This record gives sequence, C-alpha cells and structure tokens, in this order.
Amino acid sequence: MRVAFFVVLLAGAIFYSYVAYADLNFLTRTGRPGPGFFPRLIGTAAIIFTLWTLVEELRKAERERTDPRKWKDVVILMALACSYAVLLKLFGGFVATVIFLGATLMLLNRAQPIKNVLVATLVPSGVYLLFDRVLNANMPPALFELPI
Repeated sequence: MRVAFFVVLLAGAIFYSYVAYADLNFLTRTGRPGPGFFPRLIGTAAIIFTLWTLVEELRKAERERTDPRKWKDVVILMALACSYAVLLKLFGGFVATVIFLGATLMLLNRAQPIKNVLVATLVPSGVYLLFDRVLNANMPPALFELPI
C-alpha cells in the first residue's frame, strides 16, 4: 500500500517538476533567480527523495508480502480521483467536492456514516465560505449550474 502511495507521489513530483522546467524561467534577464528557481529545486528534491524512499520501501516489501485485496482500495480511490476531475468540470468545486468526499469516506470509513455525511458537507461548505466569501477567490465554475 505504501509503495502505491510513493508511486503516485513520484508521478506528482515529476509533473510538478515538468511544469517548473517547461513553463517557468530559471533566471530573470538581470541574472536574478526567476519564478522557476525554487520550484525547480523543490521538484528535483521531491523526485530524488521520493525515489530514495520508494527504493527503500521496495527493499522492505520484498521481505514482507502484502495482501492483494488491499490494492482494490487503491484502484477505487484512483478511479474516484479521476471521476472527481470530471465532476469538477461538470458541477463545479462545491458539488464535486461533496460527492468525492462522500464517496471516499463511505469507502474508507464504513462504520460511521453519519460522521461521513457531516464531514462531506461541512468541509466543502467551510472551504467555500473561506475562499468565496472571505478571500474573494472563486471556486471552480460549473459547466451545468445547479440551483444550490
């Protein structure tokens, strides 16, 4: 399970580094550090440390065999994350986050459905109030507006 986490983390670090190297300048015209200076350092360090941790975890995993049934949750969570990206475009940030959190919590915490529903509705509500009302930063817009 930890190996899958580090593989996904490595993919994120590689993507982050790609954006830092492809889109951001390392130095300005005057020779000062540009907007890509620190993202490149952070991205490269993230790749190196994640690879190092992944190798250590693979060495440890050779000694311990995991149950293949645990991978089912990883695959379901990855499918939920992909569906969240689609829902984000279709229904906007608030509704998509409520659906994603609800489905994820119901998968991972089946014993407490009332708590899951409360968290799945209150956390996006708090984020919405913070960003949209207090910080005046809009949530992702919806393709289909819902009467909420």
